Amino acid sequence: MYFLSDCFYLLAYYVIRYRRNVVANNLQIAFPDKTERERIKISKAFYHNLIDSFVESIKLLTISRKEFNKRCITNFKVVNDLYSTGQSVQLLSGHFFNSEFLNLGCAANLKYPFLGVYMGLSNKNLEKVMVIMRKKFGTILFPASEFRTEFPKHSKSVYSIGLIADQNPPIPTNAVWFPFFGRMTPFHTGPEKGAIRMNTAIAFIEMTKVKRGYYKLEAKLVTTTPKEFLEGTITKQLVAFIEETVKQHPDNYLWSHRRFKYEFDEKKYGHLVI
Repeated sequence: MYFLSDCFYLLAYYVIRYRRNVVANNLQIAFPDKTERERIKISKAFYHNLIDSFVESIKLLTISRKEFNKRCITNFKVVNDLYSTGQSVQLLSGHFFNSEFLNLGCAANLKYPFLGVYMGLSNKNLEKVMVIMRKKFGTILFPASEFRTEFPKHSKSVYSIGLIADQNPPIPTNAVWFPFFGRMTPFHTGPEKGAIRMNTAIAFIEMTKVKRGYYKLEAKLVTTTPKEFLEGTITKQLVAFIEETVKQHPDNYLWSHRRFKYEFDEKKYGHLVI
């Protein structure tokens, strides 16, 4: 399968040139001090990781729990230790590779029931396959569009919920703005507000690629008392966590999304800077 991945990489990078300009622009903003050759090296490694994630996801449809846990080492002790307290927990991370391992790793190794939220796909047949794969170790999965109706069904009992929290918000006026790689960037406020409203513990999940086909997930506890934090503080810590993780492994982040889509305007968004 990795042989096929290498072939698809050549096709995506050199022939189709899939979002090459978007990736190059993101890396130029994020790493202005690196040389063009260094950024191209990161870009090529990113495309290898991107294509690998697709073929790995195909294998995840049939992989056993035993084989999966050989390839995905988890350290969720700080989260599992909270289970006996009866406090639910919110798990936050960014778009690191391979995020499908993140979903299955949480479902397979947390003491908590694990809730997953996903963005719907335009291709409904592909979405059905994705849902089957993500639910195989017990994830309770529902689309973001149904969050308000589905989440209350599970929130009355102890739970954990995983959120990829670095997407560009569709309406930047509903976001908060923080420096991200030196550029003012909007971030969703939903995860922080939800944790405070539900009084859940918060943990960040660091995901690293050990080698091809092998990943490590480690939970880092942020707080068990989110109500004590000033507005925006938790989101600011998350942004700093994602940025530092990306700096350590720059090719392991999803650069094909427009990370710096919005230009900061002090008149429009100045009041949203915390």
